[in-house]
Amino acid sequence: MKPEIFRYGRIVLALAALALAGAAGAAGSRGLSDPGYRYYEVGDLDAPRPGRTQAAMMLMGGGDWVPDAFHWWVERAGHGRVVILRASGDDNLQKELYHDIGGVTSVQTLVFDSRKAADDPAVLRVVRGADAIFIAGGDQSRYIRFWKGTELNQALNEHVAAGKPIGGTSAGLAILGGYSYGALDGGSINSPAALSDPMGSEVTMDRDFLAMPYLSNVVTDTHFAKRDRLGRLIVFVARAAQEKGQDDIVGIGVDEDTALCVEADGRGRVYSLDDGYAWLVMPQRTADRLSSGQSLEFSSIPVTGVGSGSRLHLDGFTVDNPAFTAVASVVDGELELQPD
Repeated sequence: MKPEIFRYGRIVLALAALALAGAAGAAGSRGLSDPGYRYYEVGDLDAPRPGRTQAAMMLMGGGDWVPDAFHWWVERAGHGRVVILRASGDDNLQKELYHDIGGVTSVQTLVFDSRKAADDPAVLRVVRGADAIFIAGGDQSRYIRFWKGTELNQALNEHVAAGKPIGGTSAGLAILGGYSYGALDGGSINSPAALSDPMGSEVTMDRDFLAMPYLSNVVTDTHFAKRDRLGRLIVFVARAAQEKGQDDIVGIGVDEDTALCVEADGRGRVYSLDDGYAWLVMPQRTADRLSSGQSLEFSSIPVTGVGSGSRLHLDGFTVDNPAFTAVASVVDGELELQPD
């Protein structure tokens, strides 16, 4: 393996992409103006991928990484080249993945500062050369604003359609559902505020961004139990169902220090550092009251906990050996959760 390389700038990234693509002259067209991104790499970009890639999703709720989940994911990446995408921060996740998790030939990181970078040919070459893609935490509104409708957006969907693994944590998980909470107002709404004004301007929903298998009718949420987010996920589900005009929207919340790892056939299992869960919220009907200027009314919502001994089948949203089952009800904006 080569020693770790740390570089900024458009020319350096273009040269790295040139090596990946085997093309000539890519760097010659690069300017020295603000590139709109930063680039880092570690490992051997020329090393062949040791194994084959497999379709897989790693849905992380934020917090600390779960090594067992990453080992599972790296295996499905064929122990090859991983690309980390983010819109803040630096190469700390890259170092953790390469040195602490291990088992990959190289890791590249792209930190986006603008929408323009998402159409940059050098950026796209790096992304299209990935065996696995991981979307970091941060501010999901930056991902939506910087990536949605760009060539990078298309490249991400092509990566998944080609049967290659993808993962995301915190904000990186928030954008993986067919519907998502975009945090587009610059804040992060809490459950009481969402329940009291579910149609308010702070509940900024987005859709039709990324195309993940089994998640087209799903809203995801993160940092779930620690930040008391069941109430706001119920609001997100209610809003998405109203927008779609159907009652088949499902919510999946993932606890901190926890990952829901989904195989190509839709079977998911939970890995956690601290007995965390994935929470399945599946009303199968629309809200009792979802109107502008009024608090939410929504009774008898099934909630299922997916623990380390459970299996979640995303092809029908059923759970084998659930960790718990409960019923949530919202009465005049107040959430109640009772064991089933």
